[in-house]
Amino acid sequence: MQPGGAARVLVSAALPLLQRLPPEFAHELGLRGLGLLRRCWQAPERDGPAVELFGRRFANPVGLAAGFDKNGDYVDALGALGFGHIEVGTVTPRPQPGNPPPRLFRLRKSGALINRMGFNNKGADYVAERLQRASWPGIRGVSIGKNADTPLEQAPQDYVACARRLYTVADYFAVNVSSPNTQGLRQLQAAEALAGVLGPLRQECLQLRQVHQRRVPLLVKISPDLEEHELHDVCEVLPRQGIDGVIATNSSTRIPGFEAELGARQGGGLSGAPLAEKSLAVLRRLRRGLGAEFPIISVGGLMSADDVVARLLAGANLVQLYTGFVYRGPALLADILQRLNPPPRR
Repeated sequence: MQPGGAARVLVSAALPLLQRLPPEFAHELGLRGLGLLRRCWQAPERDGPAVELFGRRFANPVGLAAGFDKNGDYVDALGALGFGHIEVGTVTPRPQPGNPPPRLFRLRKSGALINRMGFNNKGADYVAERLQRASWPGIRGVSIGKNADTPLEQAPQDYVACARRLYTVADYFAVNVSSPNTQGLRQLQAAEALAGVLGPLRQECLQLRQVHQRRVPLLVKISPDLEEHELHDVCEVLPRQGIDGVIATNSSTRIPGFEAELGARQGGGLSGAPLAEKSLAVLRRLRRGLGAEFPIISVGGLMSADDVVARLLAGANLVQLYTGFVYRGPALLADILQRLNPPPRR
């Protein structure tokens, strides 16, 4: 057996064991184990089909969503699995512990997770240093947010501070205004508030572009819980502000049939299979409202290769995995890549 194949077998064998452990502990343990295996793990031979977007070449349309590698500690290990891009974070200007544990919960029968992590991360300085050291050549997105103790009216300053510190190590920024786990954050999705964040941030990025002679695209990550009029506003504000793309969607606080589960865990956001229908509907609404050319990254409830194909057919330029990857591991990514780029018939 080739070294890469052996590593895959080890990871697949470890998943059932990890899923018996407390979720957050299992997540960290799995990442550390993957880090140890990274030297003998080789990316799938069929990376494609490649996607040209934002003036960059993505080796394939499948990325890893923010929240999996919050601090950029495992970019090389995760990248070697074959992802076309990896989004780290969400990163805040200053380190913060996030919400008190337990704050990550499995709903295994539903193929779902509930998390109320609260942007736990080691801060922009740490993440910048980690990304500077990483050797993986793929596309690295950075999700940026505000510190929990920063008042909403000062939130634009936090996003600007993150962009300033991380500009040289990011291939794109994802402006996270949609997490349900930082009090009041979703208020920043309202048209006026969103423009108040994006205006100063875009001006800062224009200045940084001149200084560093490189352009870092700006994307906005939105909630699946927006009402029709709010989605209409998003479709108006993003192009007007010169934003490069949208990521749809974050986790949900309003999924029928899961109200009791969310309440029992003191809130948080639900991700995984129950979110699929809602996230797909938001994707279709955005594609209608933004037109055929505006870049959209679809995330939320992607549990199989069929799910990914459906999102691409609905207008997504790229997709991201999170909960599906938690439950199925590298096998899910391998299935998707084979489906998107099958071997030639002999």
